[in-house]
Amino acid sequence: MSDRVESDELLRIEGIRKTFPGVVALDGVDFDLRRGEVHVLLGENGAGKSTLIKTLSGAHTPDAGRILVGGEEVRINGAQDSERLGIATIYQEFNLVPDLTVAENIFLGRQPRRLGMIDRKRMDADAAVLLERVGVDVSPRTRVRELGIARLQMVEIAKALSLDARVLIMDEPTAVLTSEEVEKLFAIVRRLRADGVGIVFITHHLEEIAALGDRVTVIRDGASVGQVPASTPEEELVRLMVGRSIEQQYPRERPDGTGEALLTVEGLTRDGVFHDIGFEVRAGEVVGIAGLVGAGRTEVVRAVFGADPYDRGSVRVGGTPLRGHDVGAAMAAGIGLVPEDRKGQGLVLDASVEENLGLVTLRSASRAGLVDLRGQHTAAARIAGQLGVRMAGLGQHVRTLSGGNQQKVVIGKWLLADTKVLILDEPTRGIDVGAKVEIYQLINELTAAGAAVLMISSDLPEVLGMSDRVLVMAQGRIAGELAAAEATQDAVMALAVSTPQNDGTEADGGH
Repeated sequence: MSDRVESDELLRIEGIRKTFPGVVALDGVDFDLRRGEVHVLLGENGAGKSTLIKTLSGAHTPDAGRILVGGEEVRINGAQDSERLGIATIYQEFNLVPDLTVAENIFLGRQPRRLGMIDRKRMDADAAVLLERVGVDVSPRTRVRELGIARLQMVEIAKALSLDARVLIMDEPTAVLTSEEVEKLFAIVRRLRADGVGIVFITHHLEEIAALGDRVTVIRDGASVGQVPASTPEEELVRLMVGRSIEQQYPRERPDGTGEALLTVEGLTRDGVFHDIGFEVRAGEVVGIAGLVGAGRTEVVRAVFGADPYDRGSVRVGGTPLRGHDVGAAMAAGIGLVPEDRKGQGLVLDASVEENLGLVTLRSASRAGLVDLRGQHTAAARIAGQLGVRMAGLGQHVRTLSGGNQQKVVIGKWLLADTKVLILDEPTRGIDVGAKVEIYQLINELTAAGAAVLMISSDLPEVLGMSDRVLVMAQGRIAGELAAAEATQDAVMALAVSTPQNDGTEADGGH
């Protein structure tokens, strides 16, 4: 290593190891960060990325290995140590107080004072300078609860700069941003890089790496397995991440033919939300629902599942009418829903893997008020093994699993219930490329066994790659249906931005 590189080195990690009961989370990770670079940290869910950044932010203490900042070995025993060393971390879940102003959040616990009182004028002025530096047009006096996701992120970056951070760790910062917001974020990151800040950037979007990164360190199974330039082809990055090549990103195994209509929806209407929705999903097929945010996709499937009411129309499962707004009736008929918010709606986070897998079948596994615990355990073990859930054991709390493994548990509880129609709402959001392919293979297995899948996704290539037919929604209506052979990104987007015909049966103000 040259003298220049050594002098530019902000951070070095050597042989970091961290274990938890029954789990080796990090097993010899090496990593370094230079001044004025974006170093991408890449790996599957559960590879150890989160544990590593929590080690740098002071949330975890490593069992072995060294951390060097500016060439000197340091110990990071808490968040204050991390801040003192110039390391700031922006997590996916922001660490901001909603009822405080932007300026109060930026300087929380470090407010400038004058004559023993908080100097609000100076605090607002200092905050304005930081906000201008990150290029966000927001008043320092705005309450944080009034801001959208993109601006909250900019406030977090301003807060990090107020700490004079030389190392900025960004954990999947683009996961919930629109493409326009992503471009604005990238512009800020490039500006910070030009100012000499070193940035550790974690992402699952491989296309972002070449656009923004300088180097990539790949972590697999708790160990660093390679450091490569950001220009490395995606196929090679995938091979490093998962230890194998993925020949096909969307491995849909389309059936030779389809069976009976398992789900039939006719004239489904919820005034002001969606109107005259009609479609069917047949045994052995995947029907995708595409559309822009706000088109009404999630609202429709929640109504089909009985989670939300509707005003008119009908839902039939295998030809039998389904009572509306009755989740129990939908489940009994064989419908399952994997919700968009898996943590908030799909899992009991403080319960075990086994308990979560058994949630749907708990009632059917009971006799005279007693649960067949042995039977539930055997079934949970079988399905967890079949899905390849990475865990210390069935007793492990679901909260501590990676995102991909949490999603497998959500799907697994419906597999245990022999679900006929599985509704998947954003099934791979926040999941790495290796876990995505495993989810796709599960979809193939379901349809091969004669089940039907209804899938919503904002990832258009995913919809096109995994669907046998695509329904496109716009403004609460179905704007069109495309067979797999004719479904292209252009064709879908043309329908998604169209204005569906209004037959005059609802008020114009509804949409």
